[in-house]
Amino acid sequence: MASSTPRRSSLATSSRIHLRPSKVTVDENSVTEASNAEKRKLSQKRKTLTLCQSSICGYLSPWPTYASGQTILHNRKPCSDNYWKKIGGWKQSTLGTTKPRFLEQLENYLRKELLLLDLSTDSSQELRLQPYREIFEFFIEDFKTYKPLLSSIKNAYEMMLAHQREEIRALEPLKAKLVTVNEDCNERILAMRAEERSEISMLKKEKMSLLKLIDKKNEEKISLQSEVTKLRKSLAEEYLRYLTERDARKILIADLNELRYQREDMSLAQSPGVWGEDPVKLALALKMTRQDLARTQMELNTMKANFGDVVPRRDFEMQEKTNKDLQEQLESLRDDYEEVRKEHEILLQLHMTTLKERDQFYTELQEIQGTSTPRPDWIKCEDVVAGGPERWHMLAEGKNSDQLVDVLLEEIGEGLLREKDFFQGLGYEESILPSFLRFDGVVQNKKPTKKDVINLLKDAWKERLTEEQKDKFSDFFFKFLESRFGSDAMAWAYTIFENIKLFRSNELMRQFYDILMEKRSESVYIKQKETVTQLLKELTNVDNQNEGVLTMEQLSTVLKSTFPLKKEDKIQELMEAGGWHTNSSNADLLNYRLLFVEDEEGQSMPFVHKLWDQYMFEKDEYLQELKQALGLELREEVTLPKLRETLMIIDPSLDKQTLNSYLNQAFQVPVIEAPEESEENQENVVAQVRTVLERLQIIDVRRKGPREQEPAS
Repeated sequence: MASSTPRRSSLATSSRIHLRPSKVTVDENSVTEASNAEKRKLSQKRKTLTLCQSSICGYLSPWPTYASGQTILHNRKPCSDNYWKKIGGWKQSTLGTTKPRFLEQLENYLRKELLLLDLSTDSSQELRLQPYREIFEFFIEDFKTYKPLLSSIKNAYEMMLAHQREEIRALEPLKAKLVTVNEDCNERILAMRAEERSEISMLKKEKMSLLKLIDKKNEEKISLQSEVTKLRKSLAEEYLRYLTERDARKILIADLNELRYQREDMSLAQSPGVWGEDPVKLALALKMTRQDLARTQMELNTMKANFGDVVPRRDFEMQEKTNKDLQEQLESLRDDYEEVRKEHEILLQLHMTTLKERDQFYTELQEIQGTSTPRPDWIKCEDVVAGGPERWHMLAEGKNSDQLVDVLLEEIGEGLLREKDFFQGLGYEESILPSFLRFDGVVQNKKPTKKDVINLLKDAWKERLTEEQKDKFSDFFFKFLESRFGSDAMAWAYTIFENIKLFRSNELMRQFYDILMEKRSESVYIKQKETVTQLLKELTNVDNQNEGVLTMEQLSTVLKSTFPLKKEDKIQELMEAGGWHTNSSNADLLNYRLLFVEDEEGQSMPFVHKLWDQYMFEKDEYLQELKQALGLELREEVTLPKLRETLMIIDPSLDKQTLNSYLNQAFQVPVIEAPEESEENQENVVAQVRTVLERLQIIDVRRKGPREQEPAS
């Protein structure tokens, strides 16, 4: 039998042919060509396996099909000496149960090939099919008579397998998509169930609230019915009382008439002149009297019959008035009930809204509590900060946690800054670095105190305010350092830069840093200083006695005249920052000069701080009003004429010079009063709204006058 090396090479060759379903084309000609190539590559194996069979001259073994498959020959090489020794005996043997040698060789070859396969990969079934293909090729090559039929059978199966592979490959994405769709459907079902549960719970709560409302309405109905019953009962009692009073009055009238008659009879009996009258006249008078009595009695009976159940007008009017009052009370109660019912519905809605907000806030609180860190214990910093608890209490007074973090970082940074002996130069990049930092190398850390740095900055501002301000502020600052320190100017520049970058809580250092880095224009600082100086001057003019004190009423008057555009609440804030309280009177005196004093670190008093805060708030409010008046998104572009028109709408008091300075800063182009023919060129000057607002935030922007009120329609 052939060695294992050609078998492995044949196996690899055959695997390359049959294990690439992506390159198989369902075509009978291509399958036939692949089969022919495979035949040529496996010719050596076929020659080895068919050597013994060819020596038998094509004789087929009559081995019975019912023989046991476990009966196999011992392992030995085909066409060996033992085989030739026993070939004669095999020819003379009758039909037995021994397998044919060719079948045994094929089984041994199949078993070895299957043992050599690696069935742990995804294509293990394709690899397992390969040995069977080779066995079938042996059959096709050895049985010449059936070769066309067997080849067509093999080609048909190969085409069907290739077709099945293509269908499987086409269905694999559908399987993945089916899994994804199934997961999406499950998620939607779960979401719908959760939504239904929440809706059911809300409906149940609404049902309970409505049931409570119905019970309350029923109770009110029962109370009203009981009140009506009481009123009817009281009306019946009043009616009976009036009937009794009527009957008593009738009896009283009858008794009075009887007494009158008796008194008349007695007077007639006692009068002596009566007996002397004419009897005929008396009889006639008696007859007429009796007729009058009969008529009166008849009228009385008629009146009794007609008006026996009639209520007197006075009683009727009284009862009518009482009934009217009760009706008015009932209507008032009904109106009150409707108002209470509406208020109750509103309260129920507010209650439901409050419950939802409470649940939302509770959920957010749980999330925050799960993700946030506990509040720091700032008392621990007392022993760490230089100066001990007293200095820490002085630094932490009136500051929130964010400000305390800045203070702590400044204290830590100050220590680290003092440990540094040198600074590394940042290079000569002109587009990034200001002129006073353009240096490549190492510069010395001068290690000044914080007070020294503040005094140096104050001197720089004094010199800047006295000159004409032609150069950029960064260039002026470096020239100032060169005039002050000479060759050490670069070292002092880096030292001061690191200090003002560190101490952001100091007002003077923070503003100086923003102006150096061109985050804010120096005109903002200069204008603020001029405003404070002007206010101090106005207060001094009011102080006729030059005592340094003013009343709160005088302070309020000066603030309103100096800042006519500020609202009343802003004036109130300034007065409170100056020391006025709600329980203070206008006659209280105030030392106004203390409002403008600065401490040794350049920090202003709360009054000046409040002026600065109100200026920044008014600037932000002004720019926000400009953005709303433009009616554009931040990423949209605005033209120069559009911005000019909008500025004049929101601030009609703007003068041309100020307006042009705003436009120059917003578009970074020189803007002058151009003739009408250059309007088309100005239409081409555009910038994003975001960029315009950021550029205007740098310079001094403030309202020049009140906005004109729109005429009432």
